[in-house]
Amino acid sequence: MSLFDWFANRRKSVPNSQERPEREIADGLWNKCEACDALSYTKDLRANQMVCLECGHHIRVYSDQRIEQLIDPNTWMPINQGLQATDPLKFRDRKKYSDRLREFQEKTGHLDAVETGTGQLENLPVALGVMEFQFIGGSMGSVVGEKLTRLIEHATRERLPAIVVCASGGARMQEGMLSLMQMAKISGALERHREARLLYIPILTHPTTGGVTASFAMLGDIIIAEPKATVAFTGGRVIEQTLREKLPENYQTSEYSFAHGFVDLIVPRTQLKKTLAQLIRLHQPQPFLVKSEFPALDAGDGHHAVPAPTHAFKLSP
Repeated sequence: MSLFDWFANRRKSVPNSQERPEREIADGLWNKCEACDALSYTKDLRANQMVCLECGHHIRVYSDQRIEQLIDPNTWMPINQGLQATDPLKFRDRKKYSDRLREFQEKTGHLDAVETGTGQLENLPVALGVMEFQFIGGSMGSVVGEKLTRLIEHATRERLPAIVVCASGGARMQEGMLSLMQMAKISGALERHREARLLYIPILTHPTTGGVTASFAMLGDIIIAEPKATVAFTGGRVIEQTLREKLPENYQTSEYSFAHGFVDLIVPRTQLKKTLAQLIRLHQPQPFLVKSEFPALDAGDGHHAVPAPTHAFKLSP
């Protein structure tokens, strides 16, 4: 018997006492980053607002998490919760549209692809809409358009800044022309909000595409995007096939949009709430200051500070 065979037989006959059974890891305890493959403790990841602790990749979050990240605790007041889509076109692809709606309602716990309401953001009252990407890709149908329109009209009546977190694949094909009409409806409500000299801030997250990009996502006074978010109207392959040209690198990213003037700010999620609060405070109406506020300049005319009219602040054009 060769020395090699002797060692091989010995290895088979001696049990490996050092082998230990694999430990079971509870589901959801760890999270693997899809960008850098780093493992992060889920509790630490949530504390960092689902931004990878190693590479800064922004992991997709959904509407409930967004509301929790942006709105002060115990101040969220949802509005128009009961709206849900019908099936006026009796549309059917691989399954009936009505069945698809029911399936996603059961899966997500939401009636449609947007949550709207009011709340406090660092003690500042705001009207907030958050699109839900896991509901049919955040597609914009009649309910999304109606809820956002009602939210903006409520913000106009109550003189609140409006914020919409966009995450959508575009208009909902199952509703045909009805979904495209929502672009004009929301845009009309935003124009009345603008005429009232009130602030509107859309936040572009991954992805923001299609009819959403072509309407309310790009109508903000200040447009904010998350890092490396996809911001586009249609897919890059479709554009290349139509134009027969190769698109620039990183063409449909928030960084490219920022470099070419389509986006005003790129803000990491961990700094988003603070940045929004600063912008809202900057655009709040302030009382006019007259001479009595500055004794050294007071001519003794007895004037006092008077409140400014509600339009006494300037928005970016």
